[in-house]
Amino acid sequence: MDGDSEHDKVEDVVGCHVEDAVTFWAQNVSRCNDLLKLSCALAEACPRANAVFGKPDFSKIYGGCFSEDRCWYRCMVQQVINNEKCQVLYIDYGNSEVLNRSDIVEIPPNLQCPSVAKKYRLWGLQLPTDQNLNMFDQGKKFLSSLVFEKEIKIRHKAKHEDGTVIAQAEYEKIDIGEEVAKAGFAEKCTSPGNAKDVEERKVDVMQNQHQKIKVSVPLWVNRSDRALYSIPRGRFDQVVASARNQNSTGNRTFAPKEKMLASTSAPDTSLAQIRPDQKLSEEKEVLRRENVNLLQRQKELELKVQQLKRELQREKDSSRKTAESFEETIRTYIGMKMRSLAAQVKALKEVRHTNKNSCFGEQLSQAIKVVTEECLTVPCSLEKLQKTWTEYNLAQERLRLCRNVDERDELITKRDEVQQNLYSAAEELILEVDQLPLSGRSRTLQELSVSLEMVYGQGSEADDSEEVFQQFFKWKNVKMKKLICVRNDTDTALQILADWFGGIVKYFDLMSEASSDLEEVVGNADEILRKVELAICEELDTDLNEHDEAERGIIMSAYNKVIHNIRQEQSMITVIQNRYLASVEFKKQAEEWLNRRPDINNLLSIKKTMKSLKAQLRWKLVEKNNLEESDDYSEFEMTGIKEEIADLRNRVLQEISKEQEEYEKLTYLVQKWFPELPLLYPEAGILNYMNSGGLLTRSLERDLLDAEPMKELSTKRPLVCSEIQGQKVLLKGYSVAVSSEAKVIERVAKYHRAWDQQKEKSGLLQLLFLLFCKSDPLVYLMVPYYPGASLGALQADTPLTLEEALKVMKGVAQGLQTLHGANIVHGSLHGNNVFAVNRKQGIVGDFDFTKSEEQRAAANTMVVSTLSLVSPELKMGQPASPASDMYAYGCLLFWLCVQNQEFGIKEDGTPEVDVVVMDDKVKSLLLNLFCCSRLTAEQVLRDDCFLIVDAIPVSPQPSEEHDSEKTDEKKTQLTEENGTNPTQ
Repeated sequence: MDGDSEHDKVEDVVGCHVEDAVTFWAQNVSRCNDLLKLSCALAEACPRANAVFGKPDFSKIYGGCFSEDRCWYRCMVQQVINNEKCQVLYIDYGNSEVLNRSDIVEIPPNLQCPSVAKKYRLWGLQLPTDQNLNMFDQGKKFLSSLVFEKEIKIRHKAKHEDGTVIAQAEYEKIDIGEEVAKAGFAEKCTSPGNAKDVEERKVDVMQNQHQKIKVSVPLWVNRSDRALYSIPRGRFDQVVASARNQNSTGNRTFAPKEKMLASTSAPDTSLAQIRPDQKLSEEKEVLRRENVNLLQRQKELELKVQQLKRELQREKDSSRKTAESFEETIRTYIGMKMRSLAAQVKALKEVRHTNKNSCFGEQLSQAIKVVTEECLTVPCSLEKLQKTWTEYNLAQERLRLCRNVDERDELITKRDEVQQNLYSAAEELILEVDQLPLSGRSRTLQELSVSLEMVYGQGSEADDSEEVFQQFFKWKNVKMKKLICVRNDTDTALQILADWFGGIVKYFDLMSEASSDLEEVVGNADEILRKVELAICEELDTDLNEHDEAERGIIMSAYNKVIHNIRQEQSMITVIQNRYLASVEFKKQAEEWLNRRPDINNLLSIKKTMKSLKAQLRWKLVEKNNLEESDDYSEFEMTGIKEEIADLRNRVLQEISKEQEEYEKLTYLVQKWFPELPLLYPEAGILNYMNSGGLLTRSLERDLLDAEPMKELSTKRPLVCSEIQGQKVLLKGYSVAVSSEAKVIERVAKYHRAWDQQKEKSGLLQLLFLLFCKSDPLVYLMVPYYPGASLGALQADTPLTLEEALKVMKGVAQGLQTLHGANIVHGSLHGNNVFAVNRKQGIVGDFDFTKSEEQRAAANTMVVSTLSLVSPELKMGQPASPASDMYAYGCLLFWLCVQNQEFGIKEDGTPEVDVVVMDDKVKSLLLNLFCCSRLTAEQVLRDDCFLIVDAIPVSPQPSEEHDSEKTDEKKTQLTEENGTNPTQ
């Protein structure tokens, strides 16, 4: 015995099988899902699994097909009955049966887990030593009525070596062991843990089954009497009464026999006292009874004779019909035989014609030839080119990381040497690749792959061994040889038949003078016909398109290997083509820059021109200011000065545009060919331009613009409004320390690159310029200005309809998807930082680039109406994330849809969506945005409520209908965390 560690363990189980009155199998109620998963896995795996052959492993788990429902269950082999049958135990249920070996299959290792069902024995009980088969079955049924398919509570007491759990069992506060004992089907034992004794008693009962059926009356009575002395205390009277009933029944059954024995042994003293007439009367009565019995027996025999006559008649009729059928068959045998043979020959002709048109395995054979014999080889120059290119990239990277002027020239010289080598290697590769039919070969491989997949389906992982193709051709040759042999046998048999028919024709030709022996002509006709029929049937059964499991494995292995080789060669062709195109481009650029270096003369010329124009512009601005303050003010002169200022501004902007174009050219050269340019020309500021994503410009200054300060909105930072080339723009001033300047530029550049991927379709506000101011220590960010287009302003004036709100919020979701795809968390999404241009185009505004994600999310502007836009996890101190952005998005959508309805706030801060009247699809979306596992922006865009909303292209131009300025009261409602809102 073991199991002390599980003593008094309590579990809830469901009974599934009963072995005897004290032993049953049960499954833990928590394993229901495990049974379902096992059933599904077995139903999928077992029909394709291999049957068990040889000697089975008694410790291994197999799959068995249960005889009653033909479903698969896990089992273990208990005993090998013979070569065809085995006794198995279904380990997840406890029952057992004898199965054919074909119904026992191997199962995969992931199903070799412990059994779901356990074997239990009632604590403190054992089977009575003298229990008969009837009592054994009744006890088994009684325990089954208490535990089968019932949820019972098990308290572990001990555990036997074979895994049997000794336990107390209760069902609805009823002690099952006590009930079994009260019913007399078990008795209490002095050593409750001895499961071995119980098993021996049960086996003894089952082995003596036939003896108990044939036992004589005295033995039965004695066995019943012995049961009196093996009952548990407290039930003695009841069992005694039961035993007495059994004894009295046995006496009544065998009463005549006992009386006969008594009459033969006792003295016949009473016969002398009986009168003669009384004796005669008794003899008559006996004879009368015997006569009645004989008459009854006669009637029974007569009925039996009549029944036998009817059966005989039926047999005669059946035999007559069979004989008639045989006669009919014999009479038409030749015709039927010839018709059957003719039909088989016709079918054989069709099969041969079909097989002639479709060559066996020819497509796969040709494919193997294409990928082996016609395979392109890797150009010899490719490896040299790749090695040289790696050296070239390393030299370029060293130049890019170089910050020491003294090392610069040496690194440039080394790079130029490697560049010359790379030029030679590229030329060599181009010449070699031009001789290769890459495009044609690529098309051939693609067409071959498509045609094979149409026949064999999608390929799987292939074996790297080259023996796969050899095995396929060997199998194909064997198959073809077998087919040729079968066809030759058929042709031979048909030729013999034709010769036989020729002999018959000559014999029955009355005009023929040839004489032949009858036996020689007829010969063994039946044997000839039988051989022809067998040969034709064998050829018809030899289907080239039907294969067993092993043959399918050979074919699929060859196919997978072909597909693997095709993919491998296609990958090689792609590499060659990419290197070829890169080599062509490199050769072209190298020829352009081979003997010269790019310079910044054009850039310096533009800067010089711009410097002159800005000086003129400053002077004109001074003239304008002086004229405004002069006593000799002239409107005509002022108009002329303003026109000159406007013209100079336009010319400065044109030069700035040229400067950006020149910077873009230099950026391309730095990234592709000349990383040393920033080191050669540090005064050009190429690195600053590249690090800012092309936004940073030191040529455009705030003082040169006709900027209108927005004092009522500049509560936290300077905000000025201006106009550039007909577009209203907003300049937002940031006070940036020298230490944090690089971080701010990095954030701005990252945001701008995200916008630049899709531009107007990104759903983001465009950043125009990042510029510095000479007159004050500020950096200004220039963005488009959409006055009165923020959600806060619109909802305060003319709220959006549901259709308009969905169109706008679809654009906002697109903007969030763009940001999150670039690994950017907005952290400042609120009503004054989202814009509805033309009341249908949603744009996500920028944010304060001087603050981190957490700082932006904690701002007091993260509120709309009475609803906080800060997600529950942010309130708990967790960092900002895309999920927190989606929570703020859900709050904004809820705010737009709820209009003036009242709503409650839950303890976690989320709004009560269910109590608000709104569209069901929108409500479902909101519930998925306020839960713990929120939808992503990409999932929101695919939601049902946005399917009917057409995508609106984002335009950087502000809408004319919102150009009018709002009142000061509405302006003061706008807060600062909005990219296009003046207050940011």
